[in-house]
Amino acid sequence: MNMQKWLITGVSTGLGRAFARVALAQGHIVVGTVRTEEDLQAFEELEPGYAHGRILDVTDDDAVRRVVDEVEQNIGALDVVIANAGYGLEGIFEETPLAEVRRQFEVNVFGAMATLQAALPHMRRRRRGHLMAVTSMAGLMTVPGMSAYCGSKFALEGILEALGKEVAQFGIHVTAIEPGSFRTEWAGRSMTRAPHAVHAYDELFLPLREARQKASGNQLGNPAKAGEAVVHIASLERPPAHLVLGSDALRLITAARRAVDEDIRTWEELSRTTDFPEGAQL
Repeated sequence: MNMQKWLITGVSTGLGRAFARVALAQGHIVVGTVRTEEDLQAFEELEPGYAHGRILDVTDDDAVRRVVDEVEQNIGALDVVIANAGYGLEGIFEETPLAEVRRQFEVNVFGAMATLQAALPHMRRRRRGHLMAVTSMAGLMTVPGMSAYCGSKFALEGILEALGKEVAQFGIHVTAIEPGSFRTEWAGRSMTRAPHAVHAYDELFLPLREARQKASGNQLGNPAKAGEAVVHIASLERPPAHLVLGSDALRLITAARRAVDEDIRTWEELSRTTDFPEGAQL
């Protein structure tokens, strides 16, 4: 495999760190964004000369563009960019403050968009590159008590799918990475929880919250293997638009999509009744 230059946001822990470790182990140069000087130093110590840290808040649009432009100038042309930075927000829809929902979208959606937008002009001029973003299995299926998180990931899925169709003409690939439950801190210290105030949902919600907390640290998914899968598709001439990671994600996404397909089939006749007799088909 030829040496590539990668940019990955959010490499301090979790899947971002796992992607970076595998890419570095395979001889690639990786620029990873972090939030503190301590994390920057720890990242660069992974592989001196190949691991380059940058401090970045992905919700600062101008800072994102400055970092990407600086990396292109000083490290070199980026081959792979992964918008990985994000977090989970747990809470029943009725009780989740809208300010928390906006913050969820600022990081998970707009932070990812800022990262990919900043890299895109460079890749478009070169007519090559691979843009990725970590969505979630929750971008293709839903879980009660995670409406804001699911909403942010569904939004990102739609953006990535449309983006892939826009930039294919330039030789740029776009992949949505859809992990299931991996052995990271996502469900632990990386999870933000809305104040629980509406107890009418307790019978549904509390067992799900308890199960998620109990599973934290013992999840099915292996982050190192996720890293291997992501680095593998970055080497392909025709990488996938969607990369589901984990057997739990495969099972849950398949069931969710089957339910949507069933609704479409069941109500197909009613759907057709809303047309004009003649009109333009898209």
